[in-house]
Amino acid sequence: MVARAGFAVSGVLHLLIGLVAIRLATGGQGKADVSGAMAELASQPAGPVLLWSSFVACVALALWQTSDAVFDFQHLPAKKKLGKKLTAAFQAIVYAGLAVTLASFARGTGKDQGRSTSDFTATLMKAPGGVLLLLAIGAAVAATGIIYAIRGFRKSFIKHLRLPSSDTARTAVKVLGVAGYAAKGIALLLVGLLIIIATVTVHPEESTGLDGGLKGLREQPYGIYLLAAVGAGLICYGVFMVVRARLAKM
Repeated sequence: MVARAGFAVSGVLHLLIGLVAIRLATGGQGKADVSGAMAELASQPAGPVLLWSSFVACVALALWQTSDAVFDFQHLPAKKKLGKKLTAAFQAIVYAGLAVTLASFARGTGKDQGRSTSDFTATLMKAPGGVLLLLAIGAAVAATGIIYAIRGFRKSFIKHLRLPSSDTARTAVKVLGVAGYAAKGIALLLVGLLIIIATVTVHPEESTGLDGGLKGLREQPYGIYLLAAVGAGLICYGVFMVVRARLAKM
């Protein structure tokens, strides 16, 4: 049950990022990334409680995913088993990283994600083989974004859920999933492209993570409308993840 709450934490963070994205599209200010969302949580009256509770939930989900990577999928053919185990391991790393970031914000030592991404890019760019590694990371992030979008349009996320019996509720979950996965895919694609562009042009300051990607989108023709649409999609993804906390097969 605690592990399920980790999905809800991810949902709340995506919802907050989506709200900031819409605020940016309407001329407002904010940080449309995980650090910005956590800063929003920290600013609430019960901020420390929210952050530490979210930390516990993400640790539980990371442990659950780790147990899947180690013990589950034994009945599958070797190739498919390896793929499932690697996916579970990757998810464990993602939620463990999220837990670490939540703990840093709860302790008041949280850092700006965009600046951290730029610093990481600059450091890696100076390392032997760093340019090739950065290009590979950027390509992997962009490819992950494409996979998310495809997963949304194919509705392949449904197999991980126990859908409600009501036709209306089932349709609502599917619509949230399609819109959410598509928006998440676009966001990841933008981040990956920023990493690649920053590496090729030798300008690490351009690798500014999700916030930089969304703000860059705003500057394009019809960008404010595209940004608002992505923001709405991220809100859908956030709501979907909250619903997933209840409906996920675990």
